[in-house]
Amino acid sequence: MTSPAADSTAAPSPARAVFFGSGRFALAILDVVRSAPEVDLVAVVSTPDRPAGRRAAPTATPVAAQARELGLRLLQPPSLRDPAAVQALADLAPAVGVLADYGKIVPRAILEAFPRGILNVHPSLLPAHRGASPIPAAIIGGDREFGVTLIELVDRLDAGPIVARRSWPAQGAETSPELEQVAATAGAALLRASIGPWLAGAVQAQPQDEAAATLTRPFRREDGRLLGTEPVARLERRVRALMGWPGTFVEVDGLRIVVLQARPVPDGQASGASAPGTLVALGDGLALAGADGLLELVQVQPAGGRPMSGAELRRGRPRLVGAADGP
Repeated sequence: MTSPAADSTAAPSPARAVFFGSGRFALAILDVVRSAPEVDLVAVVSTPDRPAGRRAAPTATPVAAQARELGLRLLQPPSLRDPAAVQALADLAPAVGVLADYGKIVPRAILEAFPRGILNVHPSLLPAHRGASPIPAAIIGGDREFGVTLIELVDRLDAGPIVARRSWPAQGAETSPELEQVAATAGAALLRASIGPWLAGAVQAQPQDEAAATLTRPFRREDGRLLGTEPVARLERRVRALMGWPGTFVEVDGLRIVVLQARPVPDGQASGASAPGTLVALGDGLALAGADGLLELVQVQPAGGRPMSGAELRRGRPRLVGAADGP
């Protein structure tokens, strides 16, 4: 009888794997790494717990919380450049890494600890929208298709060669939270289909087109201000793209109004011209005058108040009509 060790047809042992992730997008990817027969998950790396809420209680990232719940080995180094973090990972003798929504740059010293490399699941059609905010950037930019890309990690931001990608047409009404969920599901499926052939050497990664690369950055609170100088279509996309963080708002008559839902007003329904940045009456409701038309404020939330319709806000504050936005 031939022993498994001597049988050349026996399946190779699973590759020892470490998963790097922090945000919600990474959860579905983590599930694949846990269950894929080609890998053996030996540890999860996430960013440290951070104070959150009014009491500033230490709060775990979604990935760290999931790892603890599942009893997985969890590492949360403050910096991957710390020699102690490099050594802790090297001691695990990993073969391959998988990264999704980790939130920090992986330095060369960590990359060199993984002889088979690290795969990165990125929620954009690279080389477009490299960096921290690919999903909202794709929505604001009016992309006609969205997608996810699987790349080999290098020590340049999202610049590694492409292993696989998957795309789908934009519907024109996606919000960032919705698109993140769709992209996470697609990214998990792409990783599940690709990791085996990639580990077997059956996939040849292709370099990215550097001439087509675009870069995104983290959004700040002030990026949520809706400026009347922008076209209405772009304002509406900004509302959908920045839902969650940082949110969108206008400031008129000394009041900050968070815009939760908005839609462009068809040309036939807009009456007369209004100065860009002005709030105007629209039937019983409110609209913001943009550079080329009106944006109806469907659902809003005044500072210190509750969510309400634009019509309800106008009834309570009729002086808002005719007021202009400004800090």
